[in-house]
Amino acid sequence: MRYLTVVLAVAAVVIGSAPAAGQDVPRTPWGAPDLQGVWDFRTLTPMERPDELEAKDVYTEEEAAAFEARRLAEFAAMDEEEPADIVGNYNQFWFDRGDTVVQTNRTSLVTDPADGRIPALTGAAAARAAALAKAREGTGRHEPTPGGFVEDLGSNGLQLRCIMGFNSGPPMTPSAYNNNMQVFQTEDHVVLFTEMVHDARIVPLDGRDQLPADLRQWSGSSRAHWDGDTLVVETTNFLRETGFMRGGSTRNLHLTERLTRVGPNTLTYDVTVNDPTTWTRPWSFVVPMQLNPDPLYEYACHEGKYGLYNILAGAR
Repeated sequence: MRYLTVVLAVAAVVIGSAPAAGQDVPRTPWGAPDLQGVWDFRTLTPMERPDELEAKDVYTEEEAAAFEARRLAEFAAMDEEEPADIVGNYNQFWFDRGDTVVQTNRTSLVTDPADGRIPALTGAAAARAAALAKAREGTGRHEPTPGGFVEDLGSNGLQLRCIMGFNSGPPMTPSAYNNNMQVFQTEDHVVLFTEMVHDARIVPLDGRDQLPADLRQWSGSSRAHWDGDTLVVETTNFLRETGFMRGGSTRNLHLTERLTRVGPNTLTYDVTVNDPTTWTRPWSFVVPMQLNPDPLYEYACHEGKYGLYNILAGAR
């Protein structure tokens, strides 16, 4: 079964429409910007600007080509280091990091602050990170902290238990593979359906209030509205950390996502992250997504269902 039942139900309501005469933005039959389709957000551009680039926020065409060639050569070298019969991990065949930087040639996905770097952690967040690092000293990336199987599975804990994908967030971020998101629309709802762990966020557009502050969910509570031709999604009420920044945010995250179709094949995904218990100031990043003609396929994440006995045995 390729899609979740609820997504199929929403998808059946509307089929994407062709651009109306004289309009640059494709429209739905009811006149809203048509954001529907499968959108590919893989890219070689890093989240943060490399230290050696300092104040350089945009590559020249020649610099972008050189960076792409260097990264692809590094991936090719990994193939030589990781033979096809590798045990215990994927080889490079399965990774899908992309082969180009973003169309704007930016040196980082982070756009604010202007230095292209994520703001510093608060004192409390830094103390939490230091305490966790100490507790996990000598523990592998996919291993639980000793004595912490239920509450803590390490830096990739939520995805290891197939609760949330490492790039599906929210917010969505380019990563090693499954960098696709599909949008479905009706007049009063939008669905953001991520390929990773096939999670569907069903977001009301009808002006209803957020859920009560004490009613929290893994993906938070999302509400959306149109700002001109931009879909603005506000999300609060997170249960705890998500897969974002390897669990770097907290339940106090306030997320603003802006989706704008800027061309027939390009969707701009502009995100503002505000978690005052983690970072010293809000910050933003932008990912241009490209229309993908291929469908999504189920990511059958199963470790938490079928591997529990072996996981527990290994943890001992």
